[in-house]
Amino acid sequence: MPTDDQRPTSLVRPDRAALARVHEARERAIAALSDAFANDALEVDEFERRVTLAHTSETVESITALTADLPASTTALAPASVALAPAAPEPTGAPQTVYAIFGGVDRRGSWTVPRRWRVVATFGGAQLDLREARFPTGVIDLEVKAVFGGVQIIVPPGLAVEVEGTAIMGGFQNVNRAPAHPDPDAPLLRVRGLAIMGGVDITMRLPGESEHQAHRRRKLEARGERRALRDARRETRRHQRALGRLRDEP
Repeated sequence: MPTDDQRPTSLVRPDRAALARVHEARERAIAALSDAFANDALEVDEFERRVTLAHTSETVESITALTADLPASTTALAPASVALAPAAPEPTGAPQTVYAIFGGVDRRGSWTVPRRWRVVATFGGAQLDLREARFPTGVIDLEVKAVFGGVQIIVPPGLAVEVEGTAIMGGFQNVNRAPAHPDPDAPLLRVRGLAIMGGVDITMRLPGESEHQAHRRRKLEARGERRALRDARRETRRHQRALGRLRDEP
């Protein structure tokens, strides 16, 4: 049996001290990225890309590099960690279940997320806002079934998320925002499930940012992208006309 030193680097699990250092660097980076996003120094796509890299990168150096080009914050940044629930015995029996059948369920604010739970939306909708929720440490398993219904899960940037689902004439947003070697002292939300003629959407949003603000931000960014595209096309046509005049000159 090969020892850890003889195994390939990718298969050697970091020790707890190394995991703690990476976790601390990850929290600092996500806090800085969130601050930059809130102050319009990052667009939403770039913010989500860098947060994903912060969660999935395995070294302090690669995580630190994600914020090297950002303007320095003028305020002390709070850690990007999520709130932890008090230690509780491992659950036994069936997972806790939330039903949205011909109706809607909306969970938000400060509440404790169970270790194992299930959400079923049938001809109805469920919105789970986890930005102020308290989490147990380690893996949190969430099973989602959306049949002619929809489930929206709103997560804070500091929460590691791993999503894998199947969609049949519907949509299931698969997300991989979790480290290969998760810190056992940090929460990891693992979502699995099925969408049939329905949809499951996982949205990352800053704490305190309303749906209207998030929609407005995306709308303004899309408008800016369209404006930049129009300007580029206008500039291209101007250059083409100038080249045409040069060719026509004797």
